[in-house]
Amino acid sequence: MSSDDIARNLRALWRADKIIADIRLRHMLVGLGLKAFAALIAAFGLLMFELAAYFALVQVWSAIVAAAALGAFNFVIAGIILLIAARQPAGRDLELANEIHGTAVDALQLEAQVMQSQFSEAFRNPLNSILPSLIAPLLTIVLRSLRKTRAAPEGEQR
Repeated sequence: MSSDDIARNLRALWRADKIIADIRLRHMLVGLGLKAFAALIAAFGLLMFELAAYFALVQVWSAIVAAAALGAFNFVIAGIILLIAARQPAGRDLELANEIHGTAVDALQLEAQVMQSQFSEAFRNPLNSILPSLIAPLLTIVLRSLRKTRAAPEGEQR
C-alpha cells in the first residue's frame, strides 16, 4: 500500500470513466443522428407520398377515413425507424471500459481497507507503531551513555 499505488488506481479509474463517458456520448450522438434523420425523412419524404395517397384514397373512401389511414401509416413508419435507431449495440469498447473501471474501483477499495487496518492498528496500539522507529535512536543513545560512563571511571582511576 503506497501512495503510488493509490495514484495509479485513481488514474486508471479516471481514464476508465472518461472512456465510458466518451463511448456513451458517441453512442447517444449516433442514435440522435439516426433519430434526426428519421424525422427528416418523416417530414419531407413522406409528405409527397402522403399527398399522392390522400388523393388516391379520397376517390375510394371519404376524406376523413383517408386522412386517418395515412396518419396511422405514418406512425407505423416512424416507430420502425425509432426501433432501428434504438437497436444500435454499444460495442466491445464499453464492456472493456466497464471492466477496467470495476478493476480500478476494486483495487482502490482494497487499498482503502489496508490503509484503514493500518490506521486502526496504530490507534489501538500506538507504541507498537512508534516503537520500531524509536528503537535504533534509543539504542544509540543508551550505548553512548554506557560508553561514557565506562570511560569516565577508568579516567578517574588513573
